[in-house]
Amino acid sequence: MNSHSIAHFIKRYYPEYYSLHSYPADLCVPIRKVADEWGMLCNFSPTPLVVDGVTFVSVEQLFQMMKFRDREPLMELYSSRGMKIKMVAKKWERTHRRDDWGCIIVDALKFCLYQKYLQHTEFREILEKTRGCCIVEDQTSRRKKTADTWGVKLVGDHYEGSNLLGRLLMELRDNSGLEYTLPSDVMDFIAVIHDIQERTR
Repeated sequence: MNSHSIAHFIKRYYPEYYSLHSYPADLCVPIRKVADEWGMLCNFSPTPLVVDGVTFVSVEQLFQMMKFRDREPLMELYSSRGMKIKMVAKKWERTHRRDDWGCIIVDALKFCLYQKYLQHTEFREILEKTRGCCIVEDQTSRRKKTADTWGVKLVGDHYEGSNLLGRLLMELRDNSGLEYTLPSDVMDFIAVIHDIQERTR
């Protein structure tokens, strides 16, 4: 297992989430694309989040920006949209990612998802519509043989995989919230964004 992989971080710092699951396909709500029926459950859905006076275009943008402290990657991420956000973050990860990212990664996503829950009525309503079903991030169409840590793949009549995103969404739905613990400096990067905004006015 790669020491920089998400699975490595989950196994080391979040063992309670390090497990594989199997879900009957006919009892699942699959997240595939933003434009699909359940697209608002996707981290890339255009549901802006406001944190400390800064607007982020999606959960994904906020989550990826929480990885960094330095101006250069933050500037590029803040101006990115859609799937480019993930690509830009990947470009900067090896040289600029927070040293403690692995031990806060799940808590960071919990924070982002909970902000979406608090700030978007439609998201809460769609999440409620999934009650009684399992939420899964369906990665069946991707080329990799197995799903990554966030999702599942269809095998016969079951979805199989870690499904971390789906499990966090179900946890949020069933508890009307998510518990998380983050270091006190995790939002310091927002000061960089405020500075960028001031300079461009």
